[in-house]
Amino acid sequence: MRDTKVDMLHGPLAGKLFWFALPIAASSMLQQLFNAADTAVVGKFADAAALAAVGTNGEIVAFIVSLSAGLAVGTNVLLGMCIGKGEKKDIQGVIQIAMVLALAVGLVGLLLGQVVARPILVLIHTPEEILDLAVQYLRIYCLGYPALLVYDFGSAILRSKGDSRRPFLILTFSGFINVGLNLFFVIVCGLGVAGVAIATDLSTLFSAGMVVWWLIRETDEIRLSVESLCFSGKFVGKIVSIGLPAGLQGAVFCLANIFIQSAVNSFGSIAVAGSAISMNYEYFSYYILSACGQAATTFVSQNYAAGNRQRCRRILVLCLVGSVLFDSIVNTPLVIWRQAFSGIFSSEAAVIEAACQRMLIVLALGPVCGLYEVPAGVMRGMGYSLRPALMTMLGICLFRIVWVETVFRQVRTLPCLFIVFPITWAITLVLIWGTFRLVAWDKLKGNEGSAA
Repeated sequence: MRDTKVDMLHGPLAGKLFWFALPIAASSMLQQLFNAADTAVVGKFADAAALAAVGTNGEIVAFIVSLSAGLAVGTNVLLGMCIGKGEKKDIQGVIQIAMVLALAVGLVGLLLGQVVARPILVLIHTPEEILDLAVQYLRIYCLGYPALLVYDFGSAILRSKGDSRRPFLILTFSGFINVGLNLFFVIVCGLGVAGVAIATDLSTLFSAGMVVWWLIRETDEIRLSVESLCFSGKFVGKIVSIGLPAGLQGAVFCLANIFIQSAVNSFGSIAVAGSAISMNYEYFSYYILSACGQAATTFVSQNYAAGNRQRCRRILVLCLVGSVLFDSIVNTPLVIWRQAFSGIFSSEAAVIEAACQRMLIVLALGPVCGLYEVPAGVMRGMGYSLRPALMTMLGICLFRIVWVETVFRQVRTLPCLFIVFPITWAITLVLIWGTFRLVAWDKLKGNEGSAA
């Protein structure tokens, strides 16, 4: 296999950033397609109760995935800093501890999931008729949590040296395996909800196995040495201090989205269906912005540690331009021909109208998100994870909840509800750039210097 390492410290940046971010965005988009296929399988070949049981776990699963991915960010950033400083001994230490931490946290999550599955589902008012099925799904899903963390941390290790291609390949193969196992367990074995959860766990286990296999076969400093695995507290605090805020940020997003979805639900099935259509396109839009933010984090972590301040500033500018440009390329045709794109999912005029209302407001202004995602990513790459996470939670999550509970209660229309998205983006934009000015601006001045 050709060398997958990317030299982030020298040479032209634009092409490297593009080819690093592209597989990340494509991975998320593929995962979204595979999730839709899973839903289609259980909806088509099981029954309505099974579909509802899987669906009601959606935000809980999103919480788990966000927390896992966020924790992995800590590994990515810390390794990037070690690579930038050329500290090969510390690189090995971070890798060994990261994988042990992934297994340890994963096992705790596995056990916790078995205990709290029912209380959580009762707390979110899961209908009694699907409660047992929903609990069954969540408990089985949590059995795969250690594998999920191993994959996330392993992928973070690969991305820390610029390799986003292999995590993409792993996720692609895993997705096809997941769909195939879903068909087998649901149609052939008749396992319904349990079959969907088992298929997810097995495909995640495949992903974890593949990433570990590749790390063991590495020949450079990021090689995983299984016989040297041990737990030491030296790097755990740094990994958690960077990763946990990022994970909690995504988790709180889920809470805010529950409030928005609850408000949409109050308009009835037509509004729910229309909103769901728009959300399918919004996911793809956001994945582009998120990939640019992740690219900024990874590239800045190495260059900031190496003292390449001017290069860090260039990364910031290129990622800002790239996020807005590529997201606009995707969103513009969706907004212009929104009725046609909505018609792919429904032929009902009322549903299409509801979808178009949301698309016109949310997708048209979507590229604004990149203007705060990228500087937040740069700050994480510099080791400042808590501040951008708090600003994002305040600007987006908290304000959306406040809006639903105040303004929306007075003006109960869909446009009034959907306008909260660009409003909260604007608020977060101001908060993030204000924080960036205070925390990062002076540290990125000049060309050389210590990263301390």
